[in-house]
Amino acid sequence: MTTPSTTYTHGHGPAVLANHSHRRAADSAAYLLPHLKAGLALLDVGCGPATITADLARAVAPGRVIGLDAAPTVLNTARTTLEDHGLQDTVELVTGDVHELPFEDDSFDVVHAHQVLQHVADPVAALREMRRVTRPGGIVAARDAVYSAMAWYPRPPGMEVWRETYMATARANRGEPDAGALLLSWVRAAGMTTHEASASTWCYATPEDRRWWGSTWAERCLSSFGPQAVATGLADPGDLEVMADAWHRWATNDDAWFAVVHGEVLARA
Repeated sequence: MTTPSTTYTHGHGPAVLANHSHRRAADSAAYLLPHLKAGLALLDVGCGPATITADLARAVAPGRVIGLDAAPTVLNTARTTLEDHGLQDTVELVTGDVHELPFEDDSFDVVHAHQVLQHVADPVAALREMRRVTRPGGIVAARDAVYSAMAWYPRPPGMEVWRETYMATARANRGEPDAGALLLSWVRAAGMTTHEASASTWCYATPEDRRWWGSTWAERCLSSFGPQAVATGLADPGDLEVMADAWHRWATNDDAWFAVVHGEVLARA
């Protein structure tokens, strides 16, 4: 099997890891939690720093849990997370690609992917692989953002430049920044006929949340997707400064509010 080529638009710099480490199952996998029970075998695809993985592991304990990520350096952070939670002997970490999962057929009861399919070259093939390693009657679960549906106030002009530039860069990398809206269609194309689609949000409106969310995105404009946009001719260095400044101005406004819309799908293998 030939793995489709893809580029991870966010990269794995400190600002990105800080953002991802903020996530927990309660705010990022609430649609899945009611379906988990003790003893299930679970695979977390694209586990990143494993903060969500740790919560999922507790939900299915003493079941087998594996966190998989394509970036070996990120798994070093994941190991630290698991050690901090006392789960280093409970969760196994594996390097691998969702297009070609290194597991036998029917290996897991639950296969979960959070904010992963928006970054892969062939999401339908990825979902077929997730289904392949899921036992009959098991769950394939995915959640992704819908960038075009994100909403915020106030609206510094550079914020719309940010969205347009990010979405163009993601698509140049063969990703789909509106993946959340397409999950149901992708699951159907992957051959899964029993499914449940839903949506949920993140909302940032407290001073602490605004500072954190705004600062991580300002930094990503300068050191994450931004340089990729410049390299591919989708932006110039001045645009990166405009976007970062807009994020800082948004984050320090007492009226600031930001909502991230996500699509979700639960499918039976």
